[in-house]
Amino acid sequence: MLPIVAQKEIRERLARQVVEGRVPHAQLFCGPEGCGKLAIALELAQTLLCQHPTDGHACGQCPSCKMAEGWVHPDLHFVFPVIKPSGTSSEITSDYYLKEWREQLRRTLYFDRQDWLKVMGVEKQQSQIPVAESDNILRKLSLTASQGGYKVMLIWLPEQMNVQTANKLLKILEEPPRQTVFLLVCEQPERLLATILSRTQRVDIPPLSTDDVASALVEQQGLQPDDAQRIARQSGGNFIQAMRQTVVNADQGLFFDMFVMLMRLAYQRDIKGIRQWAESVAEWGRERQKDFLQYALRMVRENFMYNFHQPELNYMSQQEADFAVRFARFINERNVIPISEELESCIRDISQNVNARMVFFDFGLKMIVLLIR
Repeated sequence: MLPIVAQKEIRERLARQVVEGRVPHAQLFCGPEGCGKLAIALELAQTLLCQHPTDGHACGQCPSCKMAEGWVHPDLHFVFPVIKPSGTSSEITSDYYLKEWREQLRRTLYFDRQDWLKVMGVEKQQSQIPVAESDNILRKLSLTASQGGYKVMLIWLPEQMNVQTANKLLKILEEPPRQTVFLLVCEQPERLLATILSRTQRVDIPPLSTDDVASALVEQQGLQPDDAQRIARQSGGNFIQAMRQTVVNADQGLFFDMFVMLMRLAYQRDIKGIRQWAESVAEWGRERQKDFLQYALRMVRENFMYNFHQPELNYMSQQEADFAVRFARFINERNVIPISEELESCIRDISQNVNARMVFFDFGLKMIVLLIR
């Protein structure tokens, strides 16, 4: 079975459709980021390709299931946004990155466009599903299913199709070949053409509950229940964000120490100490630097909320809460927004490869002034 977080009601409804033989030929899976849209669509794909499904679920044992487990089933086709590599003259399709796509699915079924851009080796370019992809889809679906059953075409982020690509798929979406199923996994359905929307049956997937996310973090990531509950509350039902936070959580002790050190140096107006602090943080990798700045943003928010004396609004560890007893009074309605804006500016600068020593030293100097407001 796939490691899918909760969403039992939706999954059982899809399983009943399989049992009753009324699977729509084109379904549009919609929902907020991190709710499990892609994972649920992949589970349905495996079930449709299974040779011996039981109660609407894949058996996990037949040859088709074994191939589907590694995402190499010949009748399971993938389309996703791509970036043309520099130096490549001809237009490419998803097949160019199929090896990387399958490896990503084996790592986790919960990822977003930014994660996928990193896999392709780019972070700032605009990915798309090019017009060449529509011809590729038509060619693949014109072939007979190699296993004699369903053919499944899963399109991830179809909103990134350009108009020409989308228009070329209208006819096959409306009248697909026999036993062909389209599964579209969409983040922004409002960006799809109305003609695409009208040819699909929409499946709305709700955000995960805090308890669902916490349970999954304990079971899948091995977190302690208290840590899992705190991260789950911060994630807002987004399991992708929760998993990212577990990486930050591993660095949380270091981030806490560096945040406390900077606040103390700023309070003491220790310019030399702030410069040394900035040089230390500048030696980290860019992703770690951004994670630290996000952590600092959270600490500013938590300490501001601490002043309202409503514990249910705070998501801090015991160590962070102990620090807030003394520090929270320095974060108030006069400086909470300017500090947050400075941190967001730092994140943008680091993302754009601005010199990290300058970014962090400048922020430290500004904190000298902002802490006394």
